[in-house]
Amino acid sequence: MDKHLHPQAPAPKTQRLFFLDWLRILAFGLLVFYHVGMYYVSWGWHVKSATLVTALEPLMMLSSPWRMALLFFISGAATQALMRKTQGAGLLKQRSARLLWPLLFGMFIIVPPQSYFEVVYKLGFEGSYPDFMQRYLAADPNFCRIEAGARRCLTVPTWNHLWFLPYLWIYTVLAWALVKTSGPQLDRLSALIARSGPATLMLGLALPLMFSRLTLVQFEGTNNLVWDWYNHAQYLSVFLLGLLCMRGTAVDDSLWANIARLRWPALLLALTAWGLLQGYFSHYAETPPPFLLRMATRLLWGGMQWWAIMAACGFAKQWLNFDGAWRRRLSSSVFCVYILHQTVIILLTQALRPLGLAPGIEAPLLIALTLAICLLSYAGLRRLPFSLVIMGITERPDAAPHRSEDSARSIPS
Repeated sequence: MDKHLHPQAPAPKTQRLFFLDWLRILAFGLLVFYHVGMYYVSWGWHVKSATLVTALEPLMMLSSPWRMALLFFISGAATQALMRKTQGAGLLKQRSARLLWPLLFGMFIIVPPQSYFEVVYKLGFEGSYPDFMQRYLAADPNFCRIEAGARRCLTVPTWNHLWFLPYLWIYTVLAWALVKTSGPQLDRLSALIARSGPATLMLGLALPLMFSRLTLVQFEGTNNLVWDWYNHAQYLSVFLLGLLCMRGTAVDDSLWANIARLRWPALLLALTAWGLLQGYFSHYAETPPPFLLRMATRLLWGGMQWWAIMAACGFAKQWLNFDGAWRRRLSSSVFCVYILHQTVIILLTQALRPLGLAPGIEAPLLIALTLAICLLSYAGLRRLPFSLVIMGITERPDAAPHRSEDSARSIPS
């Protein structure tokens, strides 16, 4: 029987990885900046500014290949940490409560304003919000328009930015089954990764992402849980990689130390890949690229994803591996901020639209107001007895500080 699943086996104590907490906070905070940027660039989003700022797009591309992959990597590490504390089906019960109830609440309370303003601006919907909600709750299939010769419809109810939650739940179930059936094999693979040299860490661990981009990118990312082949290939692979990287930390810290030592080469490679990709997209904006060059850039994209994750983990390990009151406060609030932030951004864009502010003024204002409103909302919601169920808030104002050896909550659950 796998010793990690034996009911009598004591959970190994592990040094708490505070840097993954900070990295999680920063990664979720980046979503606020990114989604405010989506309001101004030419890429498709729920609502768009009257003034597009396409010059933002190369800057957005600095994070778009890897920002969600980083969150899944950290979440994979969190799942393994949680497995050390929660045996058997208790893991699935805890994760289900943490992820599925906020998802349901979000789909029917938090997300609908996003879809309402989307159909107002894209489809010319003239009904009131209650009128829209009647159709939303009835799963009306007729919110459609013709785009590029094809009929595109808005599926309602929808989870929009909350797609991360069902994906993470499914990956947790798969990880639980994998550990239950193949724990010793995972231990050997984890030990192999921990002993890997720089070439394997930099290139070998990038291969799943490179292969996913090379073979499955033609399946457009849809955030449809059933048909999202490319996103599953990349996000499940980094989730499992995070699990493997965390699985060996009860023995030593050599893997994270090696990643920290490689932080500068990883950053240089990620930035070089970004620069080459920008040149590629600029040069071939109007003409089709040669086939081999297109394949090479797909490999480069996948490499950039992993190199950016390595750089982020390495710098966080070097600079942010410490505890403090702010870490505890922000770690507790960030999940609530994530659930609220996109709806808050869209509502604020509609409130500020009549003012006709320049993007250079409006965008920083959107960021500041979004963060302030979300954090104030968290401060109020955490005092409510049902906040755990609807918003995934796990700490109360009078919660005692975590014990230093408690690694399961040092990264996102």
